Amino acid sequence: MNPSHTYPIIIAEAGVNHNGSLELALEMVDAAAQAGADYIKFQTFKAENLVTSAGTTAAYQKNNCNADSQLEMLRSLELTFDDFIRIKSYCEEKGIGFVSTPFDLESIDFLASLGMDFMKIPSGEITNLPYLRRIAATRMPVVMSSGMSTIGDIEAALEVFYSQGYGQSDITLLHCNTEYPTPFRDVNLIAMVSLRNTFGIRTGYSDHTPGIEVPVAATALGAAVIEKHFTLNRSLPGPDHVASLEPEELSRMVKEIRNVAVSLGSPLKQISDSERKNMAVARKSIVAATDIKEGDIFTEENLTVKRPGDGISPMLWDKIIGRKAVRNFSKDSPIII
Repeated sequence: MNPSHTYPIIIAEAGVNHNGSLELALEMVDAAAQAGADYIKFQTFKAENLVTSAGTTAAYQKNNCNADSQLEMLRSLELTFDDFIRIKSYCEEKGIGFVSTPFDLESIDFLASLGMDFMKIPSGEITNLPYLRRIAATRMPVVMSSGMSTIGDIEAALEVFYSQGYGQSDITLLHCNTEYPTPFRDVNLIAMVSLRNTFGIRTGYSDHTPGIEVPVAATALGAAVIEKHFTLNRSLPGPDHVASLEPEELSRMVKEIRNVAVSLGSPLKQISDSERKNMAVARKSIVAATDIKEGDIFTEENLTVKRPGDGISPMLWDKIIGRKAVRNFSKDSPIII
């Protein structure tokens, strides 16, 4: 990842919203590229390597899927390694970055060989030591989500990477809440800033709330990365569609994030080029309140302040009062000394 990127890096999270269809996945690439996202992100896994036959579905998954188990659900959402080779090639054609989250060791090795700008670690793997070590062995930059995590969990995960030679600039930590959709009261967005201050690394935000206002707010708080689920149609069956943006909403989010990012500017307070031309119109100058003759003393009674602001600044009022007029001034004439 490029730390000097002007805007937050926007990741359009396709996840498993392709419902196991390569054709739908490619359509999602089109939608993400048209929306202006920097990356589209998928999820790469072998279902049998990810969950046991006894694994149950989460409440939100039960509500949105017909599967009786996680294994059954994940099998229906799995794409092949060959599919991902095709998807990455298609992303290159469309001018959008490709990234996918690996959920097992075999998928880590495959994605490393495929080539991506960074590895994305999901919240559920932050306590998986063998997984973290395999990611670290790739030496690829890392973006790590921190949903369901304590400061101690995050610290332990980061130490795996630091012990393998990673530096702070190699890791971006995403604040996240792992509920789909996330209630606004549970977002705790200020924690993103706390993570940045605590660990001294770039931080961003992975969002599961409805709508786009929280990612935009995260941008205003200095997020380096924004990740947001999207779908072609929220009414499609599947675990994540209901908590995802549709393409038009994704486009609006990208636009609003870009606008907010530009508006942040720099820490330096200065007069902008766009407003400089309005200074004389909006500000005021010291002018004659009445006719003033040469030699008269300037007083609170014969001076006043009016637009335009192309004369002596009213901030010099005290220095003008008590001085003698160097010539005649008619009413409303700018004072000259």
